[in-house]
Amino acid sequence: MKIEKNYDFRKRFDQVHKPGRRDLSVTPEVNDFVITDDTVIIVPANADETIMTAAKDLQDYFFTSMNMSLKLKQGDVCSNSISYAVDSSVAKDSYIFEVTSDGIKITGNMSKDAFCGSVYLEDQLNLREAPFISIQKTERKKLISPRITHSGWGIELFPDSHLNAIAHAGFDAVVVFVTAIDKTNVGVLDINNLIARAKKFGLGTVLYSYLPAYKHPDDPDAKEFFDSVYGNLFRYYPDAIGVMLVGESAQFPSKDPRTTGKPARESVVDGIPCVKPAPGWFPCEDYPAWIKGVADAVHAVKKDALVIFNTYNWGWTDAELRREFLKKMPKDVVIQVTFEMFKKIKRGKYTAAVMDYTISESEPGEYFTSECAMAKEYGIPLLSTTNTGGLTWDFGSIGYVPVPQQWMKKFEKLNEARENWDLLRFYDNHHYGWEASLVTDLGRAAFWAPRIDMNDYFKKLLVRDYGKGADLMEEAYAFWSEAITYFTPTNEDQYGPFRVGPSYPFIFQPNITRTMHPKEIKFPTKDGAHFGYKIIKTMYEPYENIGQVPGNLRHPEEIKSLETMLDLWEKGIAKIEEALKLIPDNKQENALRVINLGRYIRTNIITGIHMKKWYGLNMKLRTAESIEESFGWLDKIEALAQEEIQNAKDAIPFVELDSRLGWEPSMEYVTDRWHLEWKLRQMESMLLEVKDYRTMLNLQ
Repeated sequence: MKIEKNYDFRKRFDQVHKPGRRDLSVTPEVNDFVITDDTVIIVPANADETIMTAAKDLQDYFFTSMNMSLKLKQGDVCSNSISYAVDSSVAKDSYIFEVTSDGIKITGNMSKDAFCGSVYLEDQLNLREAPFISIQKTERKKLISPRITHSGWGIELFPDSHLNAIAHAGFDAVVVFVTAIDKTNVGVLDINNLIARAKKFGLGTVLYSYLPAYKHPDDPDAKEFFDSVYGNLFRYYPDAIGVMLVGESAQFPSKDPRTTGKPARESVVDGIPCVKPAPGWFPCEDYPAWIKGVADAVHAVKKDALVIFNTYNWGWTDAELRREFLKKMPKDVVIQVTFEMFKKIKRGKYTAAVMDYTISESEPGEYFTSECAMAKEYGIPLLSTTNTGGLTWDFGSIGYVPVPQQWMKKFEKLNEARENWDLLRFYDNHHYGWEASLVTDLGRAAFWAPRIDMNDYFKKLLVRDYGKGADLMEEAYAFWSEAITYFTPTNEDQYGPFRVGPSYPFIFQPNITRTMHPKEIKFPTKDGAHFGYKIIKTMYEPYENIGQVPGNLRHPEEIKSLETMLDLWEKGIAKIEEALKLIPDNKQENALRVINLGRYIRTNIITGIHMKKWYGLNMKLRTAESIEESFGWLDKIEALAQEEIQNAKDAIPFVELDSRLGWEPSMEYVTDRWHLEWKLRQMESMLLEVKDYRTMLNLQ
């Protein structure tokens, strides 16, 4: 591994087919079709752009991964060929994969289904590490569609190379934030061009609405208004497959007396915040009518468009309140629910709650289970925010959370939800994107029929990636998958030290000032970033919530939990160090990248532990009742600061070896070398404040 410059990770992301997949020592079995340089890839004479893209991609796969040159031609099927076909008699969202002694035939219900069959062929050959495949015939059906993803390449950035990676990862739709026609939060975007290019790779495009539609559905001009916003959206983008709405970005002037009836930022009278929730954060009695107005406007233009409404903004409310909302919901709108949020959890002896997306919990929360059951009861179609792309807010500056056994537990629960409540659609990640990994490989396989034994498939993937080191890597991942269950998914952690990791500043909380300015630091992020510093809270403190015990009680227990997590994480790293001695040279980089990621995550965990201790020490200092006691707390504060300084220094080589570490699409770089050195400068400045505080204590 070489030192990378910022954004170099995109070069790796662009390489969908990995070189060196072929093991020349592998020989064919009796019941195999053997692909050779004489095998021809055949597409029908009337092949559309999606079939042509799939065939050219397969041709590149053989050249890059198997060191073979196969011809590509249009025409009739012949012997010794790999051919594509489209047949509407094949079940919806399905393809037939047939291997005979004469060749391979992939027949999809639509061309996008045939593309999936092409990726499946690549998967099977990668597992064999050779261009051999057994004679078989199977019909494979997609159980979840759409599986919607944001870009992992950059916010609203979808080069063809990344669209191809998205298709290979098992997603079948992309999503973009839309603030106006051809405009997003980060600037101008030719969305129709994106829609057309995505279609080549068998991908649909969903529009995530930030469109202002502040209109009450009872207003006399409401129908015309909704048409001018949402009807016009689909006139302009007729090939978009749907639109996503979420309460916080779809506020309206509700007349529900339980709300402020105003936008959140205006819900203030004479400087006094109103304690009632603003519309958008509560299941208002008139919200279903607003949603119906939007849906009617969309469906008048495009009848089959998905209109998706996310209810997570009021997932904290009583189930009966949410039931009244769902009873009134139009049946042609898809309800989006979040798998784990608001779930009550225990860290030590105290109750906490899942406040944002996490993989620390593999079981769903009450909001999810109750919402799904009620939606099923009322005949409302479902979509879930699942994060099965492999990333959550647990660590905000990595590409995926390497806890495959924990992900597989979650996949099983999602399949149970599909069987029980007809959960058939996924929102696979939020704006933090995704990275191709072992987790995406598992996710691609988990939601197809016929179902496979996921543990068996996992072991095959480990052999594919690590050879003789597979067993030790499985043990390492098991340690990490257990470790993540001790994570603390609180707002102060996920918007604080775990959002950026070891570049997170340590603020000395006594306010030594002549200007009376607050001590919150504006975290340095790139101008023009989608969110940038706005989603990083640097003045660490508990964000209290009625669903959890106050932070002063939780934090000591959460420190113990994170220390257990760190111990297990260290054991996983040690297992990979053992495995590296067994992994063959051509697979070493796979493990080196994983251990580098693991070591970087370790620095995140250490920062999280240090920050909780830091907050506690600062609180004790501020309530100390003697000079002697104050000096004691200052000694501990300075010692902890030195430990964190070393932790930040330790992180520098990890982010230099992998430029994806320390970056997140909506914030841009937050923990590259520059930011870690910025953190070190901040710590030096902070320690001068501590010195001043010592001077103050010495005053008599």
